[in-house]
Amino acid sequence: MSGHATPVPMTSHRSGPLTGQANVPGDKSISHRALILGALCVGETVITGLLEGEDVLDTAKAMRAFGAEVTRDEMGTWHVHGVGVGGFAEPEQVIDCGNSGTGVRLIMGAMATSPICATFTGDASLNKRPMARVTDPLALFGAQAVGRAGGRLPMTVVGAADPVPVRYEVPVPSAQVKSAVLLAGLNAPGETVVIEKEATRDHTERMLTGFGAEIVTEVTEEGRVITLTGQPDLIPQTIVVPRDPSSAAFPVCAAVITPGSDVLVPNIGLNPTRAGLFTTLREMGADLEYENLREEGGEPVADLRARFSPDLKGVEVPPERAASMIDEYPVLSVVAAFATGPTVMRGVKELRVKESDRIEAMAAGLRAGGVTVEDGPDWWIVHGLGHGNVPGGQTCVSHLDHRIAMSFMVMGMATQRPVSVDDGSPIATSFPIFEPLMAGLGADIRRG
Repeated sequence: MSGHATPVPMTSHRSGPLTGQANVPGDKSISHRALILGALCVGETVITGLLEGEDVLDTAKAMRAFGAEVTRDEMGTWHVHGVGVGGFAEPEQVIDCGNSGTGVRLIMGAMATSPICATFTGDASLNKRPMARVTDPLALFGAQAVGRAGGRLPMTVVGAADPVPVRYEVPVPSAQVKSAVLLAGLNAPGETVVIEKEATRDHTERMLTGFGAEIVTEVTEEGRVITLTGQPDLIPQTIVVPRDPSSAAFPVCAAVITPGSDVLVPNIGLNPTRAGLFTTLREMGADLEYENLREEGGEPVADLRARFSPDLKGVEVPPERAASMIDEYPVLSVVAAFATGPTVMRGVKELRVKESDRIEAMAAGLRAGGVTVEDGPDWWIVHGLGHGNVPGGQTCVSHLDHRIAMSFMVMGMATQRPVSVDDGSPIATSFPIFEPLMAGLGADIRRG
């Protein structure tokens, strides 16, 4: 279990120029989906570039528990021998998804239309997160879920023996909810339809198409209408996982605020439903350049160069962009502290139910480091102090949240005084090589 029982305090010190190449890990969202869809094929799916963080490894373990054969060879290539749509076996033990909201919600969807029962749990952070947003639509297929008060883990899901197709409008922008419903629809007869008013990351739709499912997306007055024809025979694939833009956010933002920096991040996924941070940074005046634009595995990819940008300006981030950068707001708020003027972020209530209340966690840490922050239920404003003027010197609480911990480590690279976090151990869930990668660029992050 990913329990983070022993805290790992970390301190980030003011850095010299960050230079070199940042080979960030594979995309977490695509890694989860590749394992799950590989397990729903008959035959072998081969995956290279898989993110080997704890979150994804927990999903690999879960797929084994449901009957798929999942192995890693000595070259780091993963092989998934699947059981086919509707072929999941009932797991013998509780499924521990560690820290991963994506993992648990997608797996619940994938098993919800099979006549099996599974119990899910996670670490202290995951067990606080709401699951009703997924179990409510899964109940429409005929699945049942029983968990702790407030729809929280541990939770047992009883899959539908005779699932029915569903038409479901996602009430809040959430790729996890959309994907859970689509994965459940795979083993339901007829057409399952998901409607989303605001576009969210579309990795599931792209990957379902690649695996041979019949799925159509239309933009209508209702929003994006996604129609999936159930009970397909999925075709095993060879998947090259692009590098994770959410992980790339940290060396990119660090380079933008650290004097003299010039960092190249190769092979970054630039799916338009994920690239909102880079668009926003450019609007703030960041020196970002895309090189070698190309397509790999149905996903747009490029090499991204980020340079120190001393004249950043605060901006208002359009609310409709939130879904394309929801995980990047914590580190964006750090960059905003080094800009001149306010950066306004609205339509971001989803941040309050992530691994932590990310608005509260970042606002508290930024304020402790001398930055003025205003916040409300679904908005926050960071009043930037300009390059060289951010005091720092604080110790921040990470709340078992990897992105909070990494964001404050980035902050410390350009503040007047070092910035600490009480526990950096959750970083391993998504970015296990964060410390050596940043050290290789020239960052000074110390444990203890």
